Amino acid sequence: MATLLIVHHTPSPNCQALFEAVVSGATTDGIEGVQVVRRAALAATASDVLAADGYVLGTPANLGYLSGAMKHFFDQVYYPCLDATQGRPFGSYVHGGNDVTGAVRAMDAITKGLGWRRAADAVTVTGEPGKAAIEACWELGATIAAGLMD
Repeated sequence: MATLLIVHHTPSPNCQALFEAVVSGATTDGIEGVQVVRRAALAATASDVLAADGYVLGTPANLGYLSGAMKHFFDQVYYPCLDATQGRPFGSYVHGGNDVTGAVRAMDAITKGLGWRRAADAVTVTGEPGKAAIEACWELGATIAAGLMD
């Protein structure tokens, strides 16, 4: 059975809504043979990353960058996972009050350094998530999970 690891930092109701949509998409009917593991960014470990076959990463944009929790996650797993996870698929979502450019750029740089393969476009949301943002996050979860099915 394949494993999808969702690493998230959800400090606000807006981030929580996006996270829940990703989980709903990843666990929808029709997705079979994929175990979905959810980990808060401050609790996720290198062992979690090594045990997974693909990833969805969710973070708020704080002060023009990834949240400290997401940066801490990457700092903890980067070298232990560098060689073993090359080529694994991932997707991401970023929420911000008005600008997510720096956070998206950082996410892209770090995942490129890890050698992960972007399997879906990044979902970027500013302000309160509307129906389109929730649907995009649902699609993100479903797309990454479906890509892991045998």
